[in-house]
Amino acid sequence: MFKRIIIAVSVLLAFGAAAQGQALRESQISTYSVQSAILGEEVPYNVYLPKGYDASGTQQYPVIYLLHGLYGTHVDWATQGHMKEVVDELIASGECRPVVIVMPKAGDPDINNNWNGYFNMPGHSYEDFFFGEFVPAVESRWKVRSDKGHRAIMGLSMGGGGSTVYAQRHPEMFSSCYSMSGWLDNSEPDANAPKNKFYYTSKAVHDFSAVDFVMKADEAALARLRTVKWFFDCGDDDFILDLTLRMYQAMRLRGVPAELRVRDGWHSWEYWHTALRLSLPFASRNFE
Repeated sequence: MFKRIIIAVSVLLAFGAAAQGQALRESQISTYSVQSAILGEEVPYNVYLPKGYDASGTQQYPVIYLLHGLYGTHVDWATQGHMKEVVDELIASGECRPVVIVMPKAGDPDINNNWNGYFNMPGHSYEDFFFGEFVPAVESRWKVRSDKGHRAIMGLSMGGGGSTVYAQRHPEMFSSCYSMSGWLDNSEPDANAPKNKFYYTSKAVHDFSAVDFVMKADEAALARLRTVKWFFDCGDDDFILDLTLRMYQAMRLRGVPAELRVRDGWHSWEYWHTALRLSLPFASRNFE
């Protein structure tokens, strides 16, 4: 009981320091939101602030956008991925620069009745929201470097596909992209399937296929892709492994450098938790 009281007091002190513009004694994850006119709703997100972050100071940090998967929300990386412990360790060891990490909500466990996904769909223009409202709001609120050289994107499964397509379609925004078990393509949904929210999620992944983007890119688009550092990571027992291999082969065929890791594991939080130990140093190495 006494230990829990001490922890609670420490958390309150950290939040108090942040509110007063003092340097954080410890890193913290907090929940905020952005009001979206495009989506017509308030969109929550989690943000990781490193130890020493000072809202009134002069230091600005690189920023990583860390995307969740299907059935997930903005809290998953903290509650299931235990990302705070990993980030703290990597920063303390010097493997990752002190960084602000932003985790937006783009889904719900009820995939049939609620929107899931990072793309524009009929009645739900999430990509327009992300680049038109979310990124500007986040980067004006937190002390981050708002340029390509200090911005990275990564994610798991649906978020791995979303991060890849975002970096393909907006290469001027990101220095690197790391896909974990990425949902990079999808077969065309059955036209006779129920037109619920998941139907449109699946169709969007098909319509915005990351593999097709590379194969159909002209030389100008390929040149832009080469300005991003790419990394594809998937477990050897993952049902989505073939998509990762197809993606990597497409990149090789079109002359876009990329890294590939096939590690022991499958589509699980254990795998994605360990993926952070590769993805965060990778992003850090590729910040200017």
